Amino acid sequence: MPICVSDGKEYFLTDRYKIPPVMFTESEANALITAEHIILNNKDASLAKDYSDAITKIKAVLKYSTKDKAELLPQRVVIRQNVAHEVTSSNLSAIQIATTNNNLIQLTYKSLHTSDTSSRIIEPFAIYSTQGNWILIAFCRLRNEYRAFRLDGITAMNFMDEKFSPHQLTLQEYFEICKKKPPDIPLSIVRLILRKQF
Repeated sequence: MPICVSDGKEYFLTDRYKIPPVMFTESEANALITAEHIILNNKDASLAKDYSDAITKIKAVLKYSTKDKAELLPQRVVIRQNVAHEVTSSNLSAIQIATTNNNLIQLTYKSLHTSDTSSRIIEPFAIYSTQGNWILIAFCRLRNEYRAFRLDGITAMNFMDEKFSPHQLTLQEYFEICKKKPPDIPLSIVRLILRKQF
């Protein structure tokens, strides 16, 4: 991109160079605004904030005719999910970054079944949402196996600079192994299979 300077005071693009505008069709804008309603009703505050910030930037580049309709649509869309607007976590955005950058996470976790609290170093592997709750699947270095952590059980979390080797296991493979587990086989055996195969 050719950037010029005038008298050492201001910067500008040459007259012949233009930045192509970002254009959305009305249907694309509607899809993004509808998705905003779904995301604002999720239980993680960090995801809601990041998406709201992004959608504000997107609305700023809409054509005026589309922008007017984009302002009307939120008044006509209702998502009846998490109607109490319950927020149970604010760590999803940081976990996503750690997952894609292979950063270790040190966390303090409170079990939702026993109320026991433990400190762990984990290798984030995948995230999924079920029944309104966000679940982090990670390799736990304390237990030396893959574990599932509900985000609302994380009471403290630190992003570590240390990296880990990318996981060879895919999320689909993880779910397939869990699905094939017969009810009479202890979960510890399934975890052993996961460790040995991957």
